[in-house]
Amino acid sequence: MKIFDRYSRQIAVIGDEGQRRLRRTSVAVFGVGGLGTHVAYYLAAGGFGRLYLVDSDKVSLPDLHRQVLYSTSDVGALKAEAAARRLRDINPEVEVEPVAEEISPSLASELAAKADVLVDALDNWATRHVVNRAAVGARKPLVHGAVQEWYGHVTTVIPGVTPCLQDLFGRLKSLPSCAQGFCPVLGPVVGLVASIMALEVFRTALGSPSLAGKLLVVDLKHMAFDEIRVERDENCPVCGYVGR
Repeated sequence: MKIFDRYSRQIAVIGDEGQRRLRRTSVAVFGVGGLGTHVAYYLAAGGFGRLYLVDSDKVSLPDLHRQVLYSTSDVGALKAEAAARRLRDINPEVEVEPVAEEISPSLASELAAKADVLVDALDNWATRHVVNRAAVGARKPLVHGAVQEWYGHVTTVIPGVTPCLQDLFGRLKSLPSCAQGFCPVLGPVVGLVASIMALEVFRTALGSPSLAGKLLVVDLKHMAFDEIRVERDENCPVCGYVGR
């Protein structure tokens, strides 16, 4: 079919039905910064049906070394809207909805109800936990990633099957965060971790997430990748009730 010409190289890998599954899948990307711009690019280019881009920030000059959807002319523009314009140009077949609002529990729950897969590409843990609770409440898969300096990690949360972010990280008092407005990181580190996240969204949409119940830890200073198996705690205050 002519409609699939755009995706011919990936159809050779996932088949026509795989492409149709992507087309039927909607994804909410929370955070359209370093990680989120890369993830959103691959999802739009890959033919996912609908993308919700959630970010209330504006583009700034220091963003440009790693946030690949933006150019110098976008400085000062709302990220969600600038990213949506770029993605529509890349692939007009994909519906892209910018959501330039602060992430609140009600907004996260609303989008979790609409989307099939959620992506946590955020830069602070308070907001990540809001999205995590919404994903668990809606029983929707959540692909989570984080980066700092040379390092990053990725995991996929399947409510009722794997630990959620509260279960995995909630007990830690000090975690990397860019909440103060400055996050030291190399652009290629962001690109690699985000590419893994995007691939995991593809795999989740196709029914075979590879990082469910696993935490992939990436150390690009030493080119080391470690995969840690993680078990779900049924006493977790957020996800412990799911599946009982």
